Amino acid sequence: MVITTTIPDSGEQLQPTFASRYVRTPVPKYKMPADPIPKEAAYQIINDELMLDGTPRLNLASFVTTWMEPECEKLMMAAINKNYVDMDEYPVTTELQNRCVNMIARLFNAPVGESDTAVGVGTVGSSEAIMLAGLAFKRKWQTKRKLEGKPYDKPNIVTGANVQVCWEKFARYFEVDLKEVKLSEGYYVMDPVKAVEMVDENTICVAAILGSTLTGEFENVKLLNELLTKKNKETGWDTPIHVDAASGGFIAPFIYPNLEWDFRLPLVKSINVSGHKYGLVYPGVGWVIWRTKEDLPEDLIFHINYLGSDQPTFTLNFSKGSSQIIAQYYQFVRLGFEGYKNVMENCLENARVLKEGIEKTGLFNIVSKEDGVPLVAFSLKDSSKYDVFEISGSLRRFGWIVPAYTMPPNAEHIAVLRVVIREDFSRALAERLISDIEKVMKEMETHPIRVSTKTAHVTATVDETQDGDDGGKKHIKKSARETPEEITTYWRKLVAGKRTGIC
Repeated sequence: MVITTTIPDSGEQLQPTFASRYVRTPVPKYKMPADPIPKEAAYQIINDELMLDGTPRLNLASFVTTWMEPECEKLMMAAINKNYVDMDEYPVTTELQNRCVNMIARLFNAPVGESDTAVGVGTVGSSEAIMLAGLAFKRKWQTKRKLEGKPYDKPNIVTGANVQVCWEKFARYFEVDLKEVKLSEGYYVMDPVKAVEMVDENTICVAAILGSTLTGEFENVKLLNELLTKKNKETGWDTPIHVDAASGGFIAPFIYPNLEWDFRLPLVKSINVSGHKYGLVYPGVGWVIWRTKEDLPEDLIFHINYLGSDQPTFTLNFSKGSSQIIAQYYQFVRLGFEGYKNVMENCLENARVLKEGIEKTGLFNIVSKEDGVPLVAFSLKDSSKYDVFEISGSLRRFGWIVPAYTMPPNAEHIAVLRVVIREDFSRALAERLISDIEKVMKEMETHPIRVSTKTAHVTATVDETQDGDDGGKKHIKKSARETPEEITTYWRKLVAGKRTGIC
């Protein structure tokens, strides 16, 4: 079929090309068009633009699942128009969520009997799960303080400085002070000893991470439980623990079954995990599980009946899709314990191959640990000629998205690259990435200094005049790198100050 149409406000026509493909023409970016256009044209315009996105499977920055079996995708598409909150209309979907909650709770060794029902809920992701867990801790702490006749207006949470930004969001949005244990070079997770020292009577919980975003490392939850138990006995407090197992919750039970980090530890009252990470489901789905009913205050649960029967709900949002819940259940049924174990073992093996290949270059220090989330974080041994940010940019030419970042405060002078190994990252891809890293490093070694547009192999400098201490003028030489960095920083501040919307 051949279609030619005029896009409103542009005056230009979409011209048909081979196989009914259309030449991309300008469309209004900030104004809805006045008139409709053919569905084929709308599809082609958007599809052409989306082609400029990165390839998800080569996005090694993300922990999020980028591949699922076609059979599961069919189930997801069939449920794409189901609103999960309509529990009375979609009782089977609700039942599948409940089954997932119970499977995860038992995977995390929750104290529930064979016929007991676990306490938990599916969420849009771990961010919502953490918000809900944090609210439960805050409400329980406030209720206890009120009964004791003590102030309840200054709650705090103790975490490591390596926590994901969602913890900072929770603290800011729900007015909780975030007390962070600073990191140090070579130790990029929360120190349990320092964490317990920071606990006071206003601490609603200590948040431990099973799988740090920075290095994939598991924090020592068992030691934290022991130290906090001792402090609680000495002070009369009952400070609990939450485990942020967003990345590691679907790894540890299969690979490190003897590692005690979950509900086997008495002070662990809630755990969150991301189904869309190593739960092997497309985004976005997360889960939060509570140890017992008593750990989730009843007054946080809403009961509604205007969609049918009485429906309890504890979420930050209301409507959400059913597809990811169904996909999670599919993966549990499809893979089972042994299937998940095989996937995780394969990921760890591919991480080992990548780590060894990077080490053989002789140019990097491996920052990540052997035990933990399957990822490889590495820093340059010598960054005097070039840095990890330039390496990250150069790898883009080969299609790879490999993030470069600096560590949090007290270790911010350490800059690293990080590659996350997911189910769809094969050994062949690992070997190809090693080869491309070697190519990039050879180029860097051959041409280590960035060149200006005019002069090759020379570090360009810019003269700037500033007021001197004696009132006179002085000239400052700035490299080609420093000048654009300052300009970029300036514009970022300027734009941030003028933002009126929310992103």
